[in-house]
Amino acid sequence: MRRFDQLAVAVLALVATGIIAAGSLWLGGYDPLVAGAAMFQGSFGSGTAILSVTMVRAVPLIVTGLAVALAFRAGVWNIGAEGQLYAGAIAAAWVGLSWGNAPGWFLTPATLVAALLAGAAWAAIPAFMKVRLGIGEVIPTILMNFVGIYLAAFVVHGPLQETRGVFPQTDPISDAARLSVLVEGTRLHAGFLIALLLGVILWAGLRWTHFGFQVRSVGASPDAARVSGMIESKRVLLVVFLSSGAIAGLAGGIEITGVTFALYEGLSPGWGYTAIAVALLAGLHPGWVVFTGLLFGGLEAGAGAMQREAGVPAAWVSAVEALVILFVLAGDQIRRRFGA
Repeated sequence: MRRFDQLAVAVLALVATGIIAAGSLWLGGYDPLVAGAAMFQGSFGSGTAILSVTMVRAVPLIVTGLAVALAFRAGVWNIGAEGQLYAGAIAAAWVGLSWGNAPGWFLTPATLVAALLAGAAWAAIPAFMKVRLGIGEVIPTILMNFVGIYLAAFVVHGPLQETRGVFPQTDPISDAARLSVLVEGTRLHAGFLIALLLGVILWAGLRWTHFGFQVRSVGASPDAARVSGMIESKRVLLVVFLSSGAIAGLAGGIEITGVTFALYEGLSPGWGYTAIAVALLAGLHPGWVVFTGLLFGGLEAGAGAMQREAGVPAAWVSAVEALVILFVLAGDQIRRRFGA
C-alpha cells in the first residue's frame, strides 16, 4: 500500500509539474505543443537520440540518484553527491593518465575503483562530523561540493592541465582506461550496464539482506533502532554515508572513462543536485531510480532540441526539475499528515 501511495505521489507530481511547465511556456510566449514535440524528438524521437543522447545523459543521473537514494533511505541527508562526483572524476583522470601503460583489463577497473575510493574519502569528512561529533550533515556536504568543484578547477588549471597549457582540461586518458561501446555507431557505453547492475545490487541488498534491514530500520526510526540494542546505528550511518559517497564518486569515474575521456572545468552541469529529484521521484527505490534517471536524462537530452526548434532556453529544464522536487516533497508531506 505504501509503495502504491508513493507511486501516486510521483505521478501527481509529474502531472502538476507538466501543467505548470506548459503554463509557464504559454505565459512566456512559447507554444507548449511545439516545445514539447521538439523535446520529445530530441530525446526519444529516434534510435540515435535514445542510444547516443538520452541513455548516455541518464547514466550519471542514475548512479548519483542511487547514491542519494541509499543515503536518504538511512536518514542521511547527503547533499554532497556533486562534490563526491568531482572527487571521483579527479581520481579517475589521474589514474587514467598516470598508469596509461597498464593493460586494459587492469586499468579500467583500477580507474573506477579509484573513483569509488575518492568519493568515499570525500564523504568521510561530513560522515565523521555526523557520527562522531553529532554535527548535521546538510551544511558540511553542501560546502564539500564547492571544495570539490574548485579543486577540479585548480587541477585542470595547474598540475593536471593538458600539455599545451591552453585549455582548462587534462590530456585524454589512456585508451586502455576507457569503457567499451555497447552499440557500434553510438555513444552508449558500458557505464549504462554498470548503472543497471548497481541498481539491482542496491535493490536486492536493501530488500533481502540483514544490513539492508538495518538501513531501513535506522531510516524509519533512528531512536527505536538505537534503543533496541540490536542495531549499531552509528556504524550503519557511517557505512551508508561512505557507500553513498563511493557511488557518487563512481558516477564521476564513469563519465571520465565513458564519455569525456578527460577532466575539464565544469564537468558536471549539476548532476549531484538533479540526483535529489531523481531519487525523490523514485520514492528512494533503487529500481525506480533507473526509470526516473532515464526520464531526467530525456529532459536534459531534449533541452537542446527544444532551444533550437522552439527558442525555449535550455535552462528552463532546471526549473522543471526543481518543480518536481517541490511537488514530490509536498505530496509526501500531505500523504504523511493525512495518513494516506
